[in-house]
Amino acid sequence: MPLPPALRRIVSGLLALVLAAAIAVLTSAPPAAAHGTLATATPADGSAVSRPPTEVRLYFTERVAANAYFTITAPGGGRVDDGWTNGEPKPLDKPVREYFLVDGKFEPREYSTGFPAVVRIAHLPRPGQYSVSYLTVASDGDTVRGATTFRYTGATTAAPRGWQPPTDQPDPALIAATEQHGNPGTGSTTSQSPSAAPAVASSPPPAAATADRADDEGGLGWMAWTGSAAAALALILLAAWRHRTAGSTSGRARAAGAAARRGTGARARAGSSAGRRTGTGAKATKPASGNRGRPAAVPAARKGGTTVTATTGSAVPRQQGAGAATESDPRTATGSAVPRRQGAGPAADSDRRTATGPAGAPDGAAATTLRPRLSNPRLALLVGGLVVALVAGFGLGRVGAGDPRTGVDARAGTSPAGAPVVAGQAMSAMDGHQHPAGAGPHSHPGDGSAGQTQVSGTTVSAGGYRLQPEQRSQPAGVTAEYRFQIIGADRRAATRFAVVHEKTLHLIVVGRDLTGYQHLHPTMAADGTWSIPLTLPRAGGYRVYADFSVTTAAGTQLPLVLGVDHQVPGAHTPTALPPPQPQATAGPFTVSMDGTPTVGMMSPTSFRITRAGTSAPVERYLGAYGHLVVVREGDLGYVHVHPEPELVDGAVKFWLTPPSPGRYRAFLDFQVDGAVHTAQYTIDVG
Repeated sequence: MPLPPALRRIVSGLLALVLAAAIAVLTSAPPAAAHGTLATATPADGSAVSRPPTEVRLYFTERVAANAYFTITAPGGGRVDDGWTNGEPKPLDKPVREYFLVDGKFEPREYSTGFPAVVRIAHLPRPGQYSVSYLTVASDGDTVRGATTFRYTGATTAAPRGWQPPTDQPDPALIAATEQHGNPGTGSTTSQSPSAAPAVASSPPPAAATADRADDEGGLGWMAWTGSAAAALALILLAAWRHRTAGSTSGRARAAGAAARRGTGARARAGSSAGRRTGTGAKATKPASGNRGRPAAVPAARKGGTTVTATTGSAVPRQQGAGAATESDPRTATGSAVPRRQGAGPAADSDRRTATGPAGAPDGAAATTLRPRLSNPRLALLVGGLVVALVAGFGLGRVGAGDPRTGVDARAGTSPAGAPVVAGQAMSAMDGHQHPAGAGPHSHPGDGSAGQTQVSGTTVSAGGYRLQPEQRSQPAGVTAEYRFQIIGADRRAATRFAVVHEKTLHLIVVGRDLTGYQHLHPTMAADGTWSIPLTLPRAGGYRVYADFSVTTAAGTQLPLVLGVDHQVPGAHTPTALPPPQPQATAGPFTVSMDGTPTVGMMSPTSFRITRAGTSAPVERYLGAYGHLVVVREGDLGYVHVHPEPELVDGAVKFWLTPPSPGRYRAFLDFQVDGAVHTAQYTIDVG
């Protein structure tokens, strides 16, 4: 059923807005993915093997740097890798698409060849999950960092005679390059010369890898061009159609008016001609089926400023500058006077069922215009359908492509080459938060550039937000109400925060000598003021970290970690940091730490919690089996690490990436029998 004029205009306007939004979406520039990344591995990530493997093959999309660094860690935390070499390239089962910044545009390239790094395994000391970590720099300077795992279910194997677990660290030049160019997926926006990174031999991009393959996030390619061209063509056709319709109908209205003045015979000829134009011919004398029994207001003659209709003879006043008369809806037409719009050209046909007069011919002298084959609503719907189809295709492409920054295929949780998601691809390395595989939605950029290898919480403001406490000191041993606000760029307190790990804000307090750790959860008032009772038993300086995810004015989530100093007046003697120990005591529990955190590497670090020599029933706390806060000595840089979703071989497993050599203090929060305990460690890196 035809739409009323007012609703028709509203629908057309809405479709125009949709069209404009679609053009903006289709032509927007997405982020780019780093290249030289891991395509697949043998054994495959997450797979189980029963026969003892002697090597792990990691297939990258280009030959890795000569100073690349690899480790293989056994379930007990010891290293079992025995050096690595480059293997012979081989075709990949599935091509891998990567993106490059060329003249300000991200160009896709598709790789079908894998370049293996073969890491030898010295022995397999026990069944369980083995972790393989890698660190290299691609030919464009982007950091390639990550990890993969496999589960060994076979018998143990003995170490070679005279073999010792490796204790080497990554090449300082490699670490310097990773710090300079950032982490995988940052999409470096500065051009780096090949000499700035270790020499590599990159595979040439196939000739077929052109923009027509860029139909997913990171390279829209032909879809963006097609969408823009189709939208522009639709707008041009719409404008041309309206212009042609306006011209033809106004001409017909003038001719019909002249015919009306000449008399009935002219009206009959006009009606007959109009009937032929509408395809009814001589048979057009029969009224349309939707208009049976209803008289049509057919102007017969004009006298002065009025038009006399043929059906009733009622006078219809004309407005100045009016052309053809406006035809009323026949369902309400009674021959009453109908005012005409000023400056009107052809009449607005309110209902197609009134398109014929008593003889069935179109009303030549009236404003009823010949219906074009494609009406305004139909054309608008056609354009809208085209836009919906383009946007739907674009959305499906994005869903299917996943996140190019991590190499994750959202359709099946696989890498671009079809391998399962590796842990290193689903987390940022050192942005204040670190997460295991599958925790992509929980990654947090901290207070630095996204993906940069650095700690957070060293500044009081970041991302346009500032941590503003009401007081900066309190007496020792006295419980005081600690109050603060998160102030945005508009100088107002933020009040919209996302729930992250069951809380809207995590408040971490630690002394400058890395003692006095507390993990608190304040409450927020309606005006954006957070408050929590805080007791600090010793004098000295403290660092207060606000760990949260704020909802910006644009409706997006911005995770941040802000830090501010807090003082407790009085004499203070800093406590010396204890030496590194693999075990810690937390109440009745003994917590053993397995693993060797290595600078720049995604190092597997596991914690086994026992009570009286028996494994303790660890419970989820804040949505996870543990939370690890690591603070760097000196600048008090902050890292909040989250573990694997499930226990691994009975332990809470984290992937920790220390950003630099130095000493760190690690605080592990875990829960047993409803009570939260904290185990503390000193970690000496490099």
